[in-house]
Amino acid sequence: MNLNAIVSRMRGFPAVIEGLAGGLSIEYARWRPSDGAWSVLEIVNHLADEEAEDFRLRLQSTLADASKAWPGIDPEGVASKREYNKRELGESLARFRAEREASIAWLETLGSPDWRVAHRHPKLGEMSAGVLLASWAAHDALHVRQIAKRLFQLVERDAAGFSTRYAGEWRA
Repeated sequence: MNLNAIVSRMRGFPAVIEGLAGGLSIEYARWRPSDGAWSVLEIVNHLADEEAEDFRLRLQSTLADASKAWPGIDPEGVASKREYNKRELGESLARFRAEREASIAWLETLGSPDWRVAHRHPKLGEMSAGVLLASWAAHDALHVRQIAKRLFQLVERDAAGFSTRYAGEWRA
């Protein structure tokens, strides 16, 4: 496990999200495609909540006592219940940045943890601390792709009647 490389990438991720989403109007940030997928604003709020209530919390718990049950999560339900799409984009980005900074500060306190220590998840089976950390960093990349797709879909919406084929093919 190259903790320094992963933490370095994670440290820079808020700037990536701010670069992708920060300049959007609130109308664009709240726009959802017809298939019901999340808006950019919902994605940003999901990232903030996952930071505090999923990845950091579960990795801390696993490293401290892998036998301890994890608290339940319901990302879809939380997005609706907490009305992510009614929030302000700037505040949501700032909240994500603050949560990520808290995560980085904690990760930097880790000496040489046993990345193989594993929690037994009732549905997913063995989840080692290393799997959690790798998944946390990969989760960032998945949401970059998701936001990029939303931005592409906004162009398609706004260019109704005109193809985007000259841009290249979307394959995500």
